[in-house]
Formats: sequence, structure tokens, C-alpha cells
Amino acid sequence: MRTLIRISAVAFALVGLATASAETYPDRPIKIVVPFPAGGGTDALTRQLATALTTKLNWVVTVDNKPGAGGNLALDNVAKAKPDGYTFVMAQTDNVVLNPLLYTKLSYDPVKDLEAVVPVASGAAVLVVRADSPYKTLADVVAAAKAKPGQLTVATPGTGTIAHLVNQIWQNASGVKFTHVPYRGMSQAIPDLIGGQVDMYMGSIPTLLAQIEGGKVRPLGVTMAKRSPVLPNVPTYSESGIKGVELASVWGLLAPAGTPKAIVDRWNTEVNAALKQPDVRDKIIATGADLIGGSPKALADRNAAERARLAPVVREAGIKLD
Repeated sequence: MRTLIRISAVAFALVGLATASAETYPDRPIKIVVPFPAGGGTDALTRQLATALTTKLNWVVTVDNKPGAGGNLALDNVAKAKPDGYTFVMAQTDNVVLNPLLYTKLSYDPVKDLEAVVPVASGAAVLVVRADSPYKTLADVVAAAKAKPGQLTVATPGTGTIAHLVNQIWQNASGVKFTHVPYRGMSQAIPDLIGGQVDMYMGSIPTLLAQIEGGKVRPLGVTMAKRSPVLPNVPTYSESGIKGVELASVWGLLAPAGTPKAIVDRWNTEVNAALKQPDVRDKIIATGADLIGGSPKALADRNAAERARLAPVVREAGIKLD
């Protein structure tokens, strides 16, 4: 009986400690890790969200860029962080969904070691060429690729990314062959595209919109079912006669597994509220992203469904990273 009483006392003490911790949270800066370099779409989205939370709640939310290994460096860092609500990662389809399909061994398990917090936004991909490129349409690219198999180069943010898969599907659908040139993000690839070192670049609309609006690159096609509101003059791949190329990256916040439910729920509530603020909503939509929002379960279920849907695509493309 005494043992039972002691165990119960410890249990109640732990519950009380967790409650007190949740009530005083946060008492120091919170870090959101970004798996890509500064200047890209993921970085911009994360900073907009961090600013909104800091302004509304007086939280100190910082952004920590940890690019490399297709996002594995960032996700591994967060998976192994203390689950105390002070470390999160802005993961996206490329790393949290595709990496388990691409790597035989990972230093973390994205399902067991990371916990879904909130789905944030999604962004379709767009193919761009430099402003003075001879290619004006997707049909021009297909014709050139058929005339010069394997000679046209297409850059992406990395091997095994959504952009890479889009190009694989495109090649299969059109019977063409490109040479894939993987980079570590848009900021490294665009100078080479403008300088003529590569012929094309595929990336998310939010990442490339500023370059498109600035006239530095020319968009040829978007991977959406219908045209993007921010790129109304750019046809979809389907409109250009290329079927099956409808893919988008989804951004969502994840935390280390074991993060207190009260903190996960608080973040879910606050982020969903931030996404409904007119200024935040308008800024994100203006980048070409679509707002999502929702519950932790909605993000976890969405990632699982995408993993199941894209597994055959990865397998058929024969893409492996080790």
C-alpha cells in the first residue's frame, strides 16, 4: 500500500510539473529549424509565421537554417532535440514524406521520432527558364529534348525532391530524356540558370515567384490541376498536353516525439489563428502558396497518404539515395 501511495504521489507530481510547465511556457526563445538555405520559399514562409507569432504573443521565435542531405540534417537535429516545446522543424513533402522512400537507412524515423503539430501551406511546382531562353513553351522543351536526347539540363533543389519526381513523370509521359542537375536549393541554382550553366529549373511557386515577377526567369508550366492565381498566364502541364504531372509540396510544423500535448495543442491553436489573420493570410497567398491549417492528425494522415501515393513513383523511377 505504501508503495502504491508513493507511485501515485510521483505520478501526481509529474502531472503537476507538466501543467506548471505548460502554464509558464514559453520562458525562453523557441527555434524553428528550416531544412533549406535562407532565401527560399520554405525560409520565407517560416519567417512570416515566426514574425506573426512573435508579434501577436510576444514569443521570441527564431529561424535556424540547416540545409543539407535533402533535409535529413535538419530533421535529424530536431528528432534528437529535447521534446520540451522549444524546437520545431518546418518540414515539407520533399523531406518528411519522400526521404523514407529514398534512403535505405535514416538516422531518425520521421513517423516515430517526430510529431505532427500543424499543416501550414502547400505549393505546386513551376518550371522556369532564363529570360532569354529560346524555349517559350513546354512544347518547345519537349521538341528540343526529342531532337537532343539527354542534352537538355534541368536543375532541381535536390535529388529525390518533388521537383525531381515531377521531371521523372514528365519524361515518362513525353518520351524524352533530360539530364538532372541537383542543387541544395533555389538560391544556388538560379545564378547558374541565369548564367546559362543549366537550361531549366523546377521549384515551388513560392520559391520562384519573386524571380518570375522580377523578369529574371520565364515560367513555362505549373504542376497544378488548374492555373495558379498568382501566375494566371502560365499553363498547367495538363493544358500543355502532358498528363499526370500534378504534384505539390506541403509544409507542416513537426516537433520531437514526446513533446507535451498541451504545448503541441497550443502551437496548433496559435498557428491556425495566425493563418486566419488577414495580413498573414494575404502575404502567404501572395507568394503563390495555398493555406491549409488543421489538426496534428490531419498533417500526420496527409503525410502518410502522400507517402503511400508516391512510393510507386519513386520505385518506378529507380531513385535511391544512400
